[in-house]
Amino acid sequence: MAKNTLKQSLPFSLSLIFLFLLLLRLSESRPPFACDPNNGATKNFPFCRQSLHIRDRVVDLIGRLTLQEKIRLIVNNAAPVERLGIAGYEWWSEALHGVSDTGPGVKFGGEFPGATIFPQVITTAASYNASLWEAIGQVVSDEARAMYNGGRAGLTYWSPNVNIFRDPRWGRGQETPGEDPALAARYAASYVKGLQGNAAGNRLKVAACCKHYTAYDLDNWNGVDRFHFNAKVSKQDLEETYNVPFKACVFEGKVASVMCSYNQVNGKPTCADPSLLRDTIRGQWRLNGYIVSDCDSVEVLYSSQHYTSTPEDAAADSIKAGLDLDCGPFLALHTEGAIRAGKLNEADVNRALANLLAVQFRLGMFDGPRQQYLNLGPRDVCTPAHQQLALEAARQGMVLLQNRNRALPLSARSHRTVAVIGPNSDVTNTMIGNYAGIPCAYTTALQGISRYVRTIHENGCAQVSCPDNSRFGAAEIAARQADATVLVVGLSQSIEREFLDRGGLLLPGHQQELVSRVARASRGPVILVLMTGGPIDVTFAKNDPKIAAILWAGYPGQAGGAAIADVIFGTTNPGGKLPMTWYPQDYLAKVPMTDMSMRADPSRGYPGRTYRFYKGPTVFPFGFGLSYTRFRQTLAHGPTKILVPNTSSKTFKNTTLLSNGIRVLNTHCDTLNLGFHVDVENVGEMDGTHTMMVFASSSSTTGEEKRLVAFEKIHVLAGAKESVKINLDACSHLSVVDQFGIRRIPMGEHSLHFGEDLKHTILLHNDSE
Repeated sequence: MAKNTLKQSLPFSLSLIFLFLLLLRLSESRPPFACDPNNGATKNFPFCRQSLHIRDRVVDLIGRLTLQEKIRLIVNNAAPVERLGIAGYEWWSEALHGVSDTGPGVKFGGEFPGATIFPQVITTAASYNASLWEAIGQVVSDEARAMYNGGRAGLTYWSPNVNIFRDPRWGRGQETPGEDPALAARYAASYVKGLQGNAAGNRLKVAACCKHYTAYDLDNWNGVDRFHFNAKVSKQDLEETYNVPFKACVFEGKVASVMCSYNQVNGKPTCADPSLLRDTIRGQWRLNGYIVSDCDSVEVLYSSQHYTSTPEDAAADSIKAGLDLDCGPFLALHTEGAIRAGKLNEADVNRALANLLAVQFRLGMFDGPRQQYLNLGPRDVCTPAHQQLALEAARQGMVLLQNRNRALPLSARSHRTVAVIGPNSDVTNTMIGNYAGIPCAYTTALQGISRYVRTIHENGCAQVSCPDNSRFGAAEIAARQADATVLVVGLSQSIEREFLDRGGLLLPGHQQELVSRVARASRGPVILVLMTGGPIDVTFAKNDPKIAAILWAGYPGQAGGAAIADVIFGTTNPGGKLPMTWYPQDYLAKVPMTDMSMRADPSRGYPGRTYRFYKGPTVFPFGFGLSYTRFRQTLAHGPTKILVPNTSSKTFKNTTLLSNGIRVLNTHCDTLNLGFHVDVENVGEMDGTHTMMVFASSSSTTGEEKRLVAFEKIHVLAGAKESVKINLDACSHLSVVDQFGIRRIPMGEHSLHFGEDLKHTILLHNDSE
């Protein structure tokens, strides 16, 4: 308000001077990456002319580079080309759930001591709120641009991680949107759109990157690590599960980059597989951007996987397969040797470099100080609005798993003293998970609860490893003295993280004993809060009559403690739903992490993976989550029959999969839209947010009971009713993938499940019927 008043009081000429000085300060905060108008030797190069098409500017620049200069530009720490006025550039920055200093491209300090750190991805995925995901991306890119303007960050961010959370032991599952392809796909597209912005034309606010392509979900398990793992994946699983989020990144999110992974897929390193890179990402999906290796992946395929006999072969195979950028020095060291040996052409290097430079041009890095977003600076980082969004994201990601006898929410009047106990009760760094930066501030669970009531605090265990029970006595005494007890337990990065997969699903060390003993000693209701990325087998707690409620908080970010308290005391009505299945511990004995098959195989005792194919007992199922209110759904409108035209003379018949199916490529998908209207009524006593989840199933689906095809988030006041429109199309949502990896639409009856209770049948038929 004061700034606007000052600006309006200035005379017009002084306003211009004020504006000029502001722009000058902003432009001087970071030297232009290239095309500095003050550099008389370089300012007139055609590649500096914004009036030219980016393609022509790229061609002009490449034509001015020597081979050695080109090669030094296809690694992450690209070298400067001083004779052309081009500064060095670090491609590797991270922004998984906030600007992060995990990579070398971001440096906190000075005017940028920290950034807004949102909940870990697995937690925000539990919100099932696509508009929230995009809003988070917008905030992160605001702060990224502000830090770039201040010389503290780059503009190319190797986020998000959209791999499928296939196995509950995976240490990096916390970074992903969960186990379901449709959920991961929508998250990927939404977050990428938020990061990259809506700049005019082909421009980018920042460049996002979807990783790790593909079938990457094992880091280090039972003597097998990601550098040596060969993922044996069927064409069906690749098309139906593993590649789905990456395709959405490119098709819907228009992502500027895709990162290939360390592992091999069916005997070929992903970063040297032309079928995966050149033919699929760039050919079929039409990537407008660059392909980057995971760090040192090219070196790994040579030295660890021994896929090639020489380093020059590794460089040549990767670039010819479609790789554009190497995270690491390998291509800088061996590409020229590959060219001299005749294994690679300079034209191949030009093609890779063109993809990289085009992204930099789209970012405005060759526009000197005349680029967009120069108004963003330190005042745009950690703003109150950004921090409020981090709190709101944490609230929406909370999942209420149990609420026996409606013990929650607690009343600050009735429960004036609360014992807050557990190794995660007053942690800070644990709340933000991995690939995080320095938060603006922290609110721990203890601090959050202390804002509502008087607290008595005991850790019980010093760390989540909880090696002994020596502190349990003090915790029990605290529980006896309080009107209610909140136990905050779970995991941390010491148990699950990159290159650290879990060995089991139980609480570590003596944590289970701590929970049981404190629950037994407590004189009031006991609330169990689980701070974890992956699922935990807490069957013991479900079955303990003394434990009234169970709340999964994930890794809830910088404001996580406030969100936990808001849910416990009813300021927030929880609406999160689990983005992954919670399995019992004995499930692990039946599924080696190295087995990539999704479908169950009873002949070998293999139970299948994720809710789509696993039919055994669960601790908590995918999509589960309670509310403090109740919702009722009714279908107001929906089609019952639809004609699917067959543009091919061939009809697919195969009794092992489909009795009658039409290939998606052989019909008019744009005419097969299905519109549904569902009324959602809040029949409880508290305003709440409802997640409508739509699942599809058909008799032709092999091994899959149902699959998520759509979801929408809606807020409904107590006693009110809202109408939700769900748009489906037969090609995307009612098709299945056969064993050859071909997507087809089965004719006949399909069932749509709107949540647990509402079911609708639709008949698909073709011209011949």
